[in-house]
Amino acid sequence: MNRTKQYCWTLVLLALSCGQREQLIEEKRDGFCLNDNLRRELVIDTAYEREVTRHIALTGEVSYNPDKVVQFVSWVEGIAVQTHFSLGEYVKKGQVLATMKSPELNLLAADAKRIEAELKAARRDLERTTGLHSDHIASEIELVQAQSAIEMLEAELAGIRSNLALFHPNPAQGVFELRSPASGYIVAKNINPGMPINDGDNLFTVSGLADVWVMANVHATDMQFVEEGLTVEIRTLGYPGEVFQGRISALSQVFDSEERVLKARIVIPNEGRKLKPGMPADITVERRSGTTAVAIPADAVIFDDNQYFAVVYGGDCDLQLRRLSLAARDNQWYFLNEGINPGERVVSRNHLLIYERIKG
Repeated sequence: MNRTKQYCWTLVLLALSCGQREQLIEEKRDGFCLNDNLRRELVIDTAYEREVTRHIALTGEVSYNPDKVVQFVSWVEGIAVQTHFSLGEYVKKGQVLATMKSPELNLLAADAKRIEAELKAARRDLERTTGLHSDHIASEIELVQAQSAIEMLEAELAGIRSNLALFHPNPAQGVFELRSPASGYIVAKNINPGMPINDGDNLFTVSGLADVWVMANVHATDMQFVEEGLTVEIRTLGYPGEVFQGRISALSQVFDSEERVLKARIVIPNEGRKLKPGMPADITVERRSGTTAVAIPADAVIFDDNQYFAVVYGGDCDLQLRRLSLAARDNQWYFLNEGINPGERVVSRNHLLIYERIKG
């Protein structure tokens, strides 16, 4: 019986204590006004209805578009003599980028001259045979053989010229010129003067940067929220105040074996060539729900004693502490079931000072 009475008295005291606390808060609300210094330091935002979204923060890196990349791979051996370009430099199609010496190319060039001479002789022979055939002196077989000889020589010469298309002879200097196969930026350089060149070496890579890829890292915890077609915002350290807009165009279905992440590909226009291959990037993915709720900035929310609060600003002497009921949240917005109405204003910077003053 005594224990029951003691328990009842405890409940009564707790109720009185809570009532006094609420009264204290109300009294402080009525008596608290912002001074000029604190007012200047505040940031005040307006609550409004907006679509419930989820923002997922990812990391990634800018990469060149492989569909617009041309690699210059040598199929002969030789020695690099000079280079006329630097990594990151813009080059035009046909521009001389380097020179080299190669015994193999010398043999091909000699073969080309030999075949050109043989082709001239074969054409003269065909002209003579055609005349004799018209006079019924040369047979049909002799005419066909003369024509076939020209066709074989032309095919052989075309093959050699095709092989020499990327290596243009410069007889005056005794070297072969390596010319750019396309216009664009040098994104890889693997050739320097005096360096030996082997069959299969990738000497340089040219890429257009009118649009680039941003490869985002999707961790296992974010897989359920990321899919193709979602819009993204991209930020870089190089341009901290600028946001690049894009959309996820492809999502890998296999985890990267080294980084243990899925790779999401974002193709975006690269106006002003601001995005450089290899540049790290922060990506924010926006996922929409199709429903709306009252939203306030995440910075305006105070979490205390396992509850969410916000300071509502009605005026410098009209500051209220509201308990919030959350519908959803992400790293930018808190979406509310109740607690704040559309159009009301909330303090989102230095609100902790006001919260502590009101709470007491």
